Amino acid sequence: MESLFLFPFFLLPLIFFLIIKVSPKITQLPPGPTPWPLLGNIFHMGKMPHITLANFAKTYGPLMSLKLGTKLLVVGSSTCAAVEILKTHDRILSGRHVPNAVPLKRSVLDRISIGWASESKYGWRFLRTVCKNELFSSKVLESQACLREEKVMELVEFLRSKEGQVVNIGELVFATALNMLSNVMISKDMANFDNETEDGEIRNLVRGLVEAISTPNISDFYPILGKLDLQGLREKARYVMAEIRSNWEPILEERRQRRKNKESGSSSQQDFLEALLDNGVPNDCIHQLFVELLSAGSDTITSTIEWAMAELIKNVEPMKKVQEELEIELSKSDYLKESQLLQMSYVQACVKETLRLHPPAPLLLPHRAIESCQVMSYTIPKDAQIMVNVWAITRDPLIWEEPEMFRPQRFLRSDMDFKGNDFEFLPFGAGRRICPGLPMAAIKVPLVLASLVHFFDWELPHGKCPAELDMTEKFGVTLQKKEPLLLIPKARK
Repeated sequence: MESLFLFPFFLLPLIFFLIIKVSPKITQLPPGPTPWPLLGNIFHMGKMPHITLANFAKTYGPLMSLKLGTKLLVVGSSTCAAVEILKTHDRILSGRHVPNAVPLKRSVLDRISIGWASESKYGWRFLRTVCKNELFSSKVLESQACLREEKVMELVEFLRSKEGQVVNIGELVFATALNMLSNVMISKDMANFDNETEDGEIRNLVRGLVEAISTPNISDFYPILGKLDLQGLREKARYVMAEIRSNWEPILEERRQRRKNKESGSSSQQDFLEALLDNGVPNDCIHQLFVELLSAGSDTITSTIEWAMAELIKNVEPMKKVQEELEIELSKSDYLKESQLLQMSYVQACVKETLRLHPPAPLLLPHRAIESCQVMSYTIPKDAQIMVNVWAITRDPLIWEEPEMFRPQRFLRSDMDFKGNDFEFLPFGAGRRICPGLPMAAIKVPLVLASLVHFFDWELPHGKCPAELDMTEKFGVTLQKKEPLLLIPKARK
C-alpha cells in the first residue's frame, strides 16, 4: 500500500517534463538589473539615465529590460540593437510612448500631433507630408536662405554692440533660432535679444514645457494614478502650452477672418501658416503643430550650438582650424552665405563631432511596441516602452577611437552622416520616427556656429582659461549644458 501511495510522486518529474514539452514555450524578456518589489528599477536610473543605462549595458548586453513601476522599458545600446529597433522592426516598434504630462488624449494626439501621435496612422502621415513639402523640402529651405542669413546677421550686430561684455550664448542663440523659425511660420519675430537676455520669457516657457514632459512622473510608472496628476505636471504643461500659443493666436484668427471676408483662398503672404490654411488644417492642429515645432526646433538647435561653442573654446586647435577655413572661404565676403557652408568640410566635421559627443536627445523620444515581436532572440511585449541609447552608441570604443575626446578630424576621413542610414551615428533617430526637422537643423547649426566663430574672438569671464570651462551635462529631453555658456565677444577684423 505504501508503494502505491508514493507512486504519483515518482511520476511528478515525468509529468513536469511532458508539460514543458507540450505547452507553448514561455517567451524570454531581455536581461536586466533585478527590480525592487513594487518600485522596479526606478531608483536605479539616477539623474543621468543615459549614462546609467550605458553602464548597465556593459553588464546585461546591448538589449536589456527594466521595470519602472508597473511599466516595462526595453533599451537598445548598440548598433545592432538600433538596426533591429529602428529598421528591421520599425513598423511594429514605431508607436509612441506618450508621457502622462502631455495634456491631450491619445485619440486627439493621433489626429493633430506630429511628435506625440501614438501610431503612424493617417493623421500623423498627413502632417508629416505637409511639413516635408511646405517646411522642410529642399526647394522651400533654399527659398528661405536669405531670411536665415538676415537673422544671423542681426545676432552678429547685437553681439558687436555687446563687445567686451559678458553674454549668455544659449539665450542669444535661442532667440535667433526661434526667430528663424517663427518668421518662416508666421512672418514675425517672437524673441527680442535684449528681453531674452533680461528675462528669457519665451525660452523659459519652452524649457518649462520640455521639463514638464521629461520630468520623471509617477503617473507614467503607475498608469492607474494617471488621472490624479499628483505632481501637477500635466496642468503645468497645459498652462505653458496656452502661454506659448498666445504668441500666434491673434495672427491665426486675423488670417482666418481675412480669408472669410475675401472669399478667394490664400493670402499674398506665403508662410507656413498660409500653407496649413491652404491644406485645410484646423486650428487645434495648427496650435499643437506650432508648439511642437517651435519647442523642438529652437531648444535642440540651441543646445547643439552651445555645446559646439564650448568644445571649440576648450579645444584650441579645432578652433584655429575652423577660423582658418572660414578666412579662406570668406576672404571676399562681408557676411556668411549658406551656399558657402557646403565647401567648409571642417565646419561640418565640428557639427558632426558635437552631435556625436552631445546628441540633442540622448535616448531619442520613447517608442512603444504596437504588437509583440522578437528582437535579438528576446520578446518585446506589446505596449513596452522602447528607447535607443544613441549616447552610448556614439561613445562605444569598439566603433569610435578616443570616443570621449572632441576630434572633428575623424569625420574628415569618413562619409558617415546623421540622416538615419548610419546606425553608429543617430543624433536625429532613424526610420518612421526620424526627426522631421533634420534638413533645417543641418543648415541652421553650421550657419550660426560659423558666424559666431568668424566674426568674433571669445574669452571666458574673469580671466578663466579654457581648461576651466565646466562641461557638466544636464539631462532632459534635450541634453543641455548644466552651467550656461557665458562668454565675452571681441569683434574680429
